Amino acid sequence: MDAPRRTLADWLEYQQRVHVRGIDMGLARVGEVWRRLGAPAPAPRVVTVGGTNGKGSTIAFLEAMLAVRGLRVGAYTSPHLLQYNERVRVEGGDASDAELVEAFERIEAARGEIPLTYFEFGTLAAFIVFARRGVEVALLEVGLGGRLDAVNLVDADVAVITTIDLDHQDWLGNDRDAIGREKAGILRDGRPAILGEASPPAGLLDAAAAIGARVVRAGIDFAVETNVQGGAVWRQGDIRLEMPALPLAAPCQLANAAAAVAAVVALLGEPDAEAAGSITRGLASARIAARLQRVPGPPELVIDVAHNPQAARTLAAWLGANPPRGRNLAVFGVLADKDIDGILAPLLGCIDRWHLGGLDAHSPRGTDAAALAAHAGLEGAERHASIEEALHGAFADAAPGDRVLAFGSFFVAAAALAHVDRDAR
Repeated sequence: MDAPRRTLADWLEYQQRVHVRGIDMGLARVGEVWRRLGAPAPAPRVVTVGGTNGKGSTIAFLEAMLAVRGLRVGAYTSPHLLQYNERVRVEGGDASDAELVEAFERIEAARGEIPLTYFEFGTLAAFIVFARRGVEVALLEVGLGGRLDAVNLVDADVAVITTIDLDHQDWLGNDRDAIGREKAGILRDGRPAILGEASPPAGLLDAAAAIGARVVRAGIDFAVETNVQGGAVWRQGDIRLEMPALPLAAPCQLANAAAAVAAVVALLGEPDAEAAGSITRGLASARIAARLQRVPGPPELVIDVAHNPQAARTLAAWLGANPPRGRNLAVFGVLADKDIDGILAPLLGCIDRWHLGGLDAHSPRGTDAAALAAHAGLEGAERHASIEEALHGAFADAAPGDRVLAFGSFFVAAAALAHVDRDAR
């Protein structure tokens, strides 16, 4: 009798054990396994998106615009929120357990004694699923950095770098120039490189020039002009496109959407009237969870994956512009290798009461509530063993007019979304 096949859950648990290091930067190992698999190309056209913040939102805009254009689109993103299948999408739907299991079986048979990380297994699986499903455009989100990230096995037809700020310094460097050089590794000679922030670091610009990429830069090569109706006009040379009021709340989403439009134009060429309409409709239909996601109350719940200083500054600006009638009650948890003080600094003046949740049960890198409470400004915070308990504490603490803000790690967002799902049943 044949041995029972591993389930998707079995495979994911196995992948956590098969490599002694959770992060092992470099393309040699994963590249060799990819070649043994026949070097499957995820699609005839590829857009790779890197940067510190805004990658997932930019891919959401790209996915929506290209889908309205009638293209079969695959999107590979990470991390997931509620289930692993979210990482691999084709035509807006998550890959099935069976597809992923079949891909993992192929990878396992090909790798032999070569160790792969959890992320590398997932990247190769996405390539296999996309190739099998006949994807026409693959959207690939960089997991960490760029130059040595597994998605960089594939030459992007268009690369997007959203923003550069401090995150993952242990791997990428301690300043924006060093981080920018690492993220520039996804660029290619002669191919469009969309730079989504108006003031990118010199390290990124120097690296792009050395590679020979065709830089298309926000504020110089393309720009957005807003209007009082909440919409905007996107311009690049003689091209003028109407942008609708965006469904994603943070002001930074306008920059992400503008970079996504620049990428579509670079990939598909100057749009005619019909294509311009598809861009507008796509932008208006884009959705992504846990980016200032508002869930009506009472109390109102806002979920956001702000887990580095740049994202925290964006969140603080939104809170300042959108105060509740009552208090802001924060549910916060974060991984220990993040710049916790840098995340807290812009938000301490915005939060009336803190509920800290431990993440040590979720990840070896997770902090417990006591470690978080040792940081300046959190000495009087409520401490909870888990994010789930912190959410219950915040909701019990809330009075009429108060808002609960769940932010920090993706684990926090996942717990908050699960809480919403349970309440909706």
